[in-house]
Amino acid sequence: MSVLSELAVGECGILVALDLPESVQNHLMHMGFVPDAQVTALRRAPAGDPTVYLVDGLEIALRHETAEGIRVRPFEAAAEDAPQLAEAAR
Repeated sequence: MSVLSELAVGECGILVALDLPESVQNHLMHMGFVPDAQVTALRRAPAGDPTVYLVDGLEIALRHETAEGIRVRPFEAAAEDAPQLAEAAR
């Protein structure tokens, strides 16, 4: 298990838990950050912060300190899903 901020661009993870203040948790959950959601790191700003993530069809930019409070586990894609995931990460 790791945190969302550790995902490299193009990597996917499965959301496990939000270790953030309740107001932030509620806001993120309304945008699709719910347990078992697939999250992909799409791109990072030139200075490294924020990072844009794809979750539930939405692109959402999160600051590093927020992404550190989101626990994820590795995503094991089925072989037939790999091309679609690679395209989504572009």
